[in-house]
Amino acid sequence: MSAGNQQDRAAKRKTSKVRGVAKKDQVISLYTSGISEVEELAKITGARSSYVASVLQKSGLMSGYFDLYTTTAHPMNVYSKFFARRLGFRDEAAARASVELIARFYGQFERAGDRAGQHHALMMALTMFDRARWIGKGDEADIFRHWLIARLNDTELIDEESGNTGQR
Repeated sequence: MSAGNQQDRAAKRKTSKVRGVAKKDQVISLYTSGISEVEELAKITGARSSYVASVLQKSGLMSGYFDLYTTTAHPMNVYSKFFARRLGFRDEAAARASVELIARFYGQFERAGDRAGQHHALMMALTMFDRARWIGKGDEADIFRHWLIARLNDTELIDEESGNTGQR
């Protein structure tokens, strides 16, 4: 490892701790002292909102915060249980299995006329697509993208006022 890389790693360790206090401990301490807004805690500690929310949720101090990086294990709504800890993209086979699961539930929700369920399935596919692509797993992300595009292309649009439907 070069001297420059060692210095960079040392600087990162230093910024993750302030006067020997880990960011996790800072977040918990600030929260228990009365600062409860995720955005404010993130700003004070120099951490991302997702990290702050994750620390607070794992510590049992907060629930109900959801974004791209928070775990799907915490229920967001009644549909979460169908997908929790069942989706992945470690390789293309895992991504395909995830899309098959999402597609199965999407179809069930569609047959039941459950638009909220369909929306949640679409959201799970989009979340997995984003997570995969932003860590450089383009082939895995593409599997989710193709499924999403197909769903968007086969969606019937409804004009609420006239009741007319039209394919776009």
